[in-house]
Amino acid sequence: MPFGYVSPEQQMRDKADYARKGIARGRSVVVLQYEDGILFVAPNPSRALHKISEIYDKIGFAAVGRYNEFEALRLGGIRYADINGYTYARDDVTARGLANLYAQNLGQIFTESLKPFEVEIVVAEVGDTADEDHIYRLTFDGSVFDEAGLVAMGGQADAVAGRLKERYRDGLPLAEALDAALFALTEPGGERPPAGQLEVAVLDRNRPHRKFLRLNGPRLERLLAETPSAAPAPETPETGASQEARTAPEGDIDTGSGG
Repeated sequence: MPFGYVSPEQQMRDKADYARKGIARGRSVVVLQYEDGILFVAPNPSRALHKISEIYDKIGFAAVGRYNEFEALRLGGIRYADINGYTYARDDVTARGLANLYAQNLGQIFTESLKPFEVEIVVAEVGDTADEDHIYRLTFDGSVFDEAGLVAMGGQADAVAGRLKERYRDGLPLAEALDAALFALTEPGGERPPAGQLEVAVLDRNRPHRKFLRLNGPRLERLLAETPSAAPAPETPETGASQEARTAPEGDIDTGSGG
């Protein structure tokens, strides 16, 4: 046997360990269904680099790991969606098709390249009903997982997913879904990140045409104030005070088309 020989099995194990360690160094991202669609939440202090983006009319993208690597995947997915939507029909662009494309690319890179991509991604599609929503998680080796309701990836993903399952249930309102996501992303005993260090977006099935909506600025701050954990204690009967009616979040809307 030649000196320095490494078996294919050992090479694959080494590559997998390398990719997992790189992904675990990042911060977690949470994707979950809520009553009107799909919610994406990620701690992200950077205003220039997005972990969450729009791919097509009703398809969103979230990623953890090396930015330059998952950004290349995102741009490739946008090109695929634009070409297929123009050549055939916009409804022919689906999250399943994109997941298959990403699985082929990631699997080929993992097998043939010396260094695998240190990424994990989610491709989500919102449907007309909750039963028609799809959330696909793809790992560095091209494996595809069809997730039901929620997914956490990157960082301490297992611990984050465990905390998320404590608060999650089907049909959560947006404020409660965001509260569950932040509970999952916050270490026990730690403080939640402020609005300026959060990246939040939704795929809202009630929006016409483009379903992706990025929530930031005053709109996100108002929504955070409406989460159950941020709600003030209820007034006692002796005070005679009543809570003010809550209003919908306000503020500028970033559709994320440039992210």
